Order: sequence, then structure tokens, then C-alpha cells
Amino acid sequence: MHVLAAIVAIGPVAVAASMFPPAARAALARPGDEHSAGVARVLYRICGIYSALGLLVIVFGFFTAQRLDVLGQIWLMVAIALTGLAALVLAFAVLPAQRNLIDEITTAAAAHVAGTDNAGTDNAATGGGGAEASSGDMLVSAMDLPTADMPTASLPASRVAAALDSGAATGNGFALARTKRLAMTAGIFNLLWAAVTVLMIIRPGSTTGI
Repeated sequence: MHVLAAIVAIGPVAVAASMFPPAARAALARPGDEHSAGVARVLYRICGIYSALGLLVIVFGFFTAQRLDVLGQIWLMVAIALTGLAALVLAFAVLPAQRNLIDEITTAAAAHVAGTDNAGTDNAATGGGGAEASSGDMLVSAMDLPTADMPTASLPASRVAAALDSGAATGNGFALARTKRLAMTAGIFNLLWAAVTVLMIIRPGSTTGI
């Protein structure tokens, strides 16, 4: 049960936490794209739900160690310390950062919808106001339009990726920096769990012979 709980609970968290940063960058780059935002939200929910289920790993692990009479062995104490550190990274770094980015994605989508509605209202109110005025307004609008509102779905994948990496597609360098920092934090979380897994398999210095 301990091993099964680790596979079922921790595995999805490790994968979803790694997939979330690029999904968040894509959603920020396309504030009007419900699919990109939906992917980011699903990954966030997976991390939150399966993190709670991960508590079963600790409970079953404690009973397993007690049954094998290895609670006092050094390799297990190190594994427990790394597990606690991984839990802290997840609870106080990964999940809060994901929640903040989800809020920003939601805000950007609402602003995009509001901007689209306002543009439609202005066009309806000023229809037929003169070709020169319309051309001037369109030029000013094109110059003032944030890069985040530029459509990227029709661009080649290489250009979209380059825009995401440079921060031009998001129009928000701070958001891009947060996604990169989150990717690094998720990597640390995954490395900690990988170290725990190795310790559980190799069990250096174990005296049980099991």
C-alpha cells in the first residue's frame, strides 16, 4: 500500500508540477484561449488534489517502517527528512506560485474579454466616422495594443516558442520570470522525491536483510 500510494499520489504531482509552467506561459500568451487556460487549471487541480492524497504515503510508510523494525536506521531518517523538505517545497512554494499564476491567467482573460467588448462598442458607436479617422485610430490602436493580445494560434510553433522564451508574447516579464522560477522549484521537488525513492530501494546500511 505504501508503494502503491507513492505511485498513485506522488507521480501525478511530479508530472503535473513540471507541466504547469509551460502551460501557464501559453495561457498568459493567449489570454483569449480557453483551451490554454483550461489546461493550466486542470494541472493546478491535479497538484492540489493529489498532494492531499500524498499524505497517505507518509502514513503507510510509517506503518511499513514500524513493521520492518527500521524506524531507527539512518537511511530511513534521511528519507524522512527529504520527504519533509519536499512537502514544504510543495506546500509553500509550488502550490502558492501556481495559485498566483492561475489568478493572473483569470485576470488576463477577463481583461481580454472586456477589451474586446469595449472595442466592439466603440466600433459600433463610431461607425462611418470617416476613413481618415478610422485609419488613424487603427494605427494608434495597433501601436498601443499589448503584445499579449496578438493572436499566436496561427503562428508557426517555432515563432510561438521563441516569443514565449523572450517574454514578448506574454507582455509581462514578471509573469514569465515567475513561471521560470516555478519550473526550477518544481524540479527541486522532483529531485527530492527521486532521492527518497533511491534511498527506499537501495537502503544503504540496512541491517534487516529484507
